[in-house]
Amino acid sequence: MLLRFLVGLALVYVLVSTLAWGFQSRLLYLPHLGREHVGTPADRGLAWEEVTLETEDGLHLDAWWIPADEPRASLLFFHGNAGNISHRLESILQFHRLGLSVLILDYRGYGRSEGSPSEAGTALDARAGWRWLVEERGHEPGELVLFGRSLGAAVAAELASALESGGRPPGAVVLESSFRSVPKLAQRLYPFLPARWLVRFDYDTEAHVRRITAPLLVIHSREDEIIPFAEGQLVYAAAREPKRLLEIRGGHNTGFIDSEPDYSAGIDAFLSEEAGLPRPP
Repeated sequence: MLLRFLVGLALVYVLVSTLAWGFQSRLLYLPHLGREHVGTPADRGLAWEEVTLETEDGLHLDAWWIPADEPRASLLFFHGNAGNISHRLESILQFHRLGLSVLILDYRGYGRSEGSPSEAGTALDARAGWRWLVEERGHEPGELVLFGRSLGAAVAAELASALESGGRPPGAVVLESSFRSVPKLAQRLYPFLPARWLVRFDYDTEAHVRRITAPLLVIHSREDEIIPFAEGQLVYAAAREPKRLLEIRGGHNTGFIDSEPDYSAGIDAFLSEEAGLPRPP
């Protein structure tokens, strides 16, 4: 009976590992949790413009441009792995109050954007947003802030690293609720599985931040129930100076709201003191 139990346990373990390997894309990318828009910036009293971005591989992405009246800079917003741009209205309003114009885009396969998500694809999507701001709007790289939350933090870090390699770094980078890499996060969350070896994605934020020379702000909550606070600490530790760590409170999806006004004040101070972007008069 003991032998049968052990064999059965081994079979269950193999089955769970196989399912984790086979369905990991559906676990990482969750566009199906909200493809339809639930509102627009106009619902928050903001002027806005619908934008269509074209990627290098020919896909069209849905995006919004929300200009500030007297912008201190423009911010390129990369959201997390679920929902779409319309679920980020409160964040857009926060950044608008900080004097930032915002371009927020939906990755391929999210919201109204074409295609299916992938790691290489989100990198191309990020570049499409950057090109629009630089080539269509005429911004200098130093006038732009990259912001990413959760999965979007990995996307923002990868773009910032690539821009460093091209000699045109952004003015500042803000990473919220970030993780070191997907394999390291998976192993931390699922220690009973060989998760590090099963994962087919990298999103190596830790490696990317080592190459970033722009001022960096890492934001994380000790109460984050999805990405442990220690992950954000280790991303911060890997980064170069100048850098700041802003500790907030609240859950993974609500910390930026739960922590007001400290959240906005922390970003405001970072932009002024580290990135040299004082508030407009």
